[in-house]
Amino acid sequence: MKKLFLVLPFTLLAAAAMAQIDSTLLRRKPKDAAANALNMNAVYNRPFLSVAKLPVALGGYVEANWQHLGTNGVTEGHQFQMRRMSLFVASTVYKRIKFLSEIEFEDGAKEISLEYAALDMEVHPLFNIRGGIVLNPIGAFNQNHDGPKWEFVDRPISATQLLPDTWSNVGFGVYGKKYQDSWVFAYEAYVTNGFDDRIIDNREGKTFLPAAKQNPARFEESFNGVPLITAKAAIRNKRIAEVGLSYMGGIYNKFQDEGVVLDARRRVDVMALDMNTTLPKLNTAITGEWAWISVDVPATYTQQYANKQRGGFIDFVQPVYKRSLMGFEKSVVNAACRVEYVDWNVGKFEVTGGNIADHLLAVVPALSWRPTSQTVVRLNYRYSWKTDVLGNPPIKTAGFQLGFSSYF
Repeated sequence: MKKLFLVLPFTLLAAAAMAQIDSTLLRRKPKDAAANALNMNAVYNRPFLSVAKLPVALGGYVEANWQHLGTNGVTEGHQFQMRRMSLFVASTVYKRIKFLSEIEFEDGAKEISLEYAALDMEVHPLFNIRGGIVLNPIGAFNQNHDGPKWEFVDRPISATQLLPDTWSNVGFGVYGKKYQDSWVFAYEAYVTNGFDDRIIDNREGKTFLPAAKQNPARFEESFNGVPLITAKAAIRNKRIAEVGLSYMGGIYNKFQDEGVVLDARRRVDVMALDMNTTLPKLNTAITGEWAWISVDVPATYTQQYANKQRGGFIDFVQPVYKRSLMGFEKSVVNAACRVEYVDWNVGKFEVTGGNIADHLLAVVPALSWRPTSQTVVRLNYRYSWKTDVLGNPPIKTAGFQLGFSSYF
């Protein structure tokens, strides 16, 4: 019932808008500052639809796929998946006050979440205020995650099973941007609610930051009363590359209750480096991200719970055909490849001195067709090797994925 009341206002708003639509009144809202847009601008760098004089603009994206994967020769056969549908609602309240929200329906509406809902107050290009439910800017993918922007069916493993993808919290912060010729510099910093002890007390049986997403109470109260601090700085030259450096850290455990000390304050700290560039002449797009995680795990836990983790991905996308195809005048066919690696437990066993081997390596070659820049049809072949904590022979998973994603 709560989910119904959450979605109903947006459904009624969309229905009212559709009732008034005339083809001459529709217009796409221009994207944020085109050439020098950064990853941290991604939530606003989306296509929105404005209708006449309605005070809001609407948008969204959808992605669905088929896959046939096998693990060590065992397969579940053909699987069809409705991964997600997201709805955007944005409004310019006043000249320098704007609001944006995103509601995400995952796995055929099995899970519905308010992923983003923030009010921006623009004071100065270098100093602006944002508050509400914000995406913590750790790495680049967490903010720039829309399916139509990627040539791959699955999100990067490092973004979903190392870092918590689309990790958002309630809080406040500041951001700013400075242009200088071909350069742009930007920053943002937030204090929000944060992690809880699920990151070491979970069904995975290991240190696992994505488990914190299972706590919906983080949108109404802090688990331990200590804010999570997230900050990012990025610099871009439109002819060279964009590079971003981000940090996220705070106390994750409940160290006291009503003044009674329960435990020492235990920290989780994350550093991430991201980059993207396009090679001249070849037009090869390269996008990469790498993260390092440090967690203060109690000494009473076994070594399968890691103090240190790391991982990331790198994507290569090469346009191979740019011309009319099947009646779509601006079609682009891309050849792509993703290489990704995650190590959930960096270190050695204290008793034997051998390496702890809880890691995964995957290679994903792909072909994609973009009949328009806002829609992608993608064919992936996924091959991965996953090694358990004891270093036994890896579990091999391989198979094909075919799907699409599109803004609407």
